[in-house]
Amino acid sequence: MAYVDLDRGILTGTRPSPAPTFLVEQAQTRAELDAYRSLRREVFVAEQGIFAGDDADRVDDDPRTIVLLARTPEGALLGGVRIAPAVEGRDIGWWAGSRLAVSAAARTHAGIGGALVRAACARAEAEGALRFDATVQAQNESLFVRLGWTTLRTLDVHGRPHVHMLWPIDRVERLARATKAALGALLDGLEAPPSGLGGRAFVGDDAAPVPGSDLLAACDAILPAMVERDPEWAGWCAVLVNLNDISAMGASPVGLLDAVGARDASFARRIFRGLRAASEAWGVPVLGGHTQLGVPASLSVTALGRADRPVPGGGGHPGESVRLTADLGGGWRPGYTGSQWDSSSHRRADELRALAGVVPALRPTAAKDVSMTGVIGTTGMLAEASGCKAVLDVDDIPMPADATAGDWLTCFPGFAMVTTERTPARASQPGAGLPSHVDTAVCGRLTEGRGVDLRWPDGLVTSAIADTVTGLGTSDSRRIA
Repeated sequence: MAYVDLDRGILTGTRPSPAPTFLVEQAQTRAELDAYRSLRREVFVAEQGIFAGDDADRVDDDPRTIVLLARTPEGALLGGVRIAPAVEGRDIGWWAGSRLAVSAAARTHAGIGGALVRAACARAEAEGALRFDATVQAQNESLFVRLGWTTLRTLDVHGRPHVHMLWPIDRVERLARATKAALGALLDGLEAPPSGLGGRAFVGDDAAPVPGSDLLAACDAILPAMVERDPEWAGWCAVLVNLNDISAMGASPVGLLDAVGARDASFARRIFRGLRAASEAWGVPVLGGHTQLGVPASLSVTALGRADRPVPGGGGHPGESVRLTADLGGGWRPGYTGSQWDSSSHRRADELRALAGVVPALRPTAAKDVSMTGVIGTTGMLAEASGCKAVLDVDDIPMPADATAGDWLTCFPGFAMVTTERTPARASQPGAGLPSHVDTAVCGRLTEGRGVDLRWPDGLVTSAIADTVTGLGTSDSRRIA
């Protein structure tokens, strides 16, 4: 028996056989697309009588639409499905599946519909989806549940009962677990002295106040694989990430210290070439450091800065707005597509140095620079330190045109700051005092609770991070700010 769905609906089949006799591949040619649409007309028009004449719609004309086909090893078409961004003309990370059909002659093949559904889920995630849904005929709900989908609501489509269903995507949760979840247990005990881990007012902050002074210190190490693969870029990034940490506290940079490991002097020279270029671009001197040769590649940098009133990462309160300010210029670093957005290497020195003024211009209650957990994960760390949950309005988050939403919201973005503010009126002049080459927007709010939720244009709220990110706890700055 064939299972048919409409609009965003999905036609499903029976459970897959242990030894599939078909392949699922993307349609590549005009002839393949025409064959798929002909199959849809057979099912949705001639057989089901749901549409009169044709079932074509705007999704068919969207160049971003992807069609997946199930075919025999000999090439005979058995079924197909399409997936596409749900928002016309833009990618905000929301994709939908629709128009899945299996030919009448192929319905004795076990598992065609289910295989197409699973392939659609995998391809949507590969395209950067953070939400993937479909509207399914009510009689097929149990099958989708068995495949791992969640029912959101019931509705009527063309006079027939349907259910709106969601495929769970845990991309952000997995990233947070892989990069930050162990910190609370690993650092247990280091916070015991009065100034340990920055003191209770700066739990989990990007930089730490130096007791008895107006100095701040930040330290980041670059992945050894990155140092080995691209030593000049590693040197540049070591300066970039540390100065971002200093800037997130509203501080002015003072100087840098480096620790370099290299197999020989020639390789070390390449690392220093990147360090020197970044030091000159930002106008921050390398004060000293340590170099060791004859060892595996390694690099860490410490940055020092000054601030009379450092901005904590945990100073937010429920009800405050969440803002993202980012440099969207540039593009993916060659070799790091989807993980590192290079917004800095093409900038003039004055543009780079102006970024230190972003946090002072915003005057936020809390601030964190976006790092390896991406925009969503970093927002989760700010919310955790503030004792809150964050709800992000996905459609309002500044994003570059040349990146999928899934990649942009989980990558290292070069320069991006998540901040919170008490005065919504500031949104009326979002660029006041900011460098002209950054974009800024209020894109969420802190609420009671834990984790990070994503709110979509249709009002649906999905969970991106269910609980805390680091386990380090709440900063006392939330209570004294």
